Amino acid sequence: MASSQRLLAAGLGRPIARALRVPSLAVRRKSGPYGYTQAKALVFSKPGEPADVLSLHSHSISPSLPSSSVLVRSLAAPINPADINTVQGTYGAKPPFTSLIGTPEPSATPGNEGVFEVLSSSSPDFAKGDWVIPAISQFGTWRTHAVAEASKFIKVDKQGLSPLQVATVSVNPCTAYRILRHYGPNAGVKAGLGMRPLEVGSGEWFIQNGANSGVGRAAIQFGRLWGLRSINVVRERETEEATLALRRELESLGADVVVTESQFMSREWRDRLAEITRGGREQVGLGLNCVGGKSATAVARSLGEGATMVTYGGMAKQPVALPVGLLIFKDIRFLGFWLSKWNEKDVKGRKHMINDILSLIRAGKFQDVPVDEVKWDWDTEESTLRDAVQGGLQGFRKGKGVFVFGET
Repeated sequence: MASSQRLLAAGLGRPIARALRVPSLAVRRKSGPYGYTQAKALVFSKPGEPADVLSLHSHSISPSLPSSSVLVRSLAAPINPADINTVQGTYGAKPPFTSLIGTPEPSATPGNEGVFEVLSSSSPDFAKGDWVIPAISQFGTWRTHAVAEASKFIKVDKQGLSPLQVATVSVNPCTAYRILRHYGPNAGVKAGLGMRPLEVGSGEWFIQNGANSGVGRAAIQFGRLWGLRSINVVRERETEEATLALRRELESLGADVVVTESQFMSREWRDRLAEITRGGREQVGLGLNCVGGKSATAVARSLGEGATMVTYGGMAKQPVALPVGLLIFKDIRFLGFWLSKWNEKDVKGRKHMINDILSLIRAGKFQDVPVDEVKWDWDTEESTLRDAVQGGLQGFRKGKGVFVFGET
């Protein structure tokens, strides 16, 4: 078996002391006989609902590190929709299944995003105390420790940052960053940040559904920084007061227009859009779709001539229906976007993007996504962790679920 596979299977472990704003390195390590590190991981051996197939597996990690590798402990790891889809077997990429950590049958550890602290290193590129994030997809972050080749990690400057901020930077914010920089109107060039957009839309407005999502919130903030204006569609909350509070929250991030789905799908929306765009003198050059179904069609109908609609998700689990007239008479381009593919094609660009976003966070120009912390200590029960993943399928959560590792 390849050395990288052996290394990835070797590690999993314990979480960190829970100082999120001022990280602490003084955390007790669970040790077994002969200095072995005791570790735990959420694993699954067959696809299915998280509550049915996830289990908590304990194993030991040897103190002897292979050449050019690192032993890390987990600080925080988000529960993203793509992670849940991976467990369900519906995601576009499949994780590696292995028995090398001692599971009864070949199993995989979910989790595509997170931040680790280096405990020991046989690589000159990393030192004890460094913070790292996975450099590859499907790394498996829902575990307390990991051992892997140094090339599988990206070191980040932790100064002025919390584990939660770093743990949530590499998926949702990067998706919004890439889409706006690559397909957005050329107002982004004026900011002088990051990569020059490769395609230019037909106006300085963009529209998005799922605007309360992690990608949606990031797009609002990047749009504000780069001189783009946004129209943001959200689902109604259970009460008018809650819907109004959400609207004000997004406006505080920089949203120019926030509309509910019922307003967006109504016959009056066409007139409202004309008012927003000053009678069509200002066109909507980009659409971001993470819902699908009728919502995606409405986004497409709101775009100006020669605009681009980018689909990066399908929460409604419904097809994207596109009126032929938009293709022929308005020359609108419909594209799909998968961040993992971009990361593979542009490794240097990914590192630049992550560092750029972290710099904005340090400068107070980019806000964290709201989170729902799930504490993971050594004694945390399997059912608690499993239920937290299953709960990620529920709507109207107070924030993104994130495993925050403590005493393990």
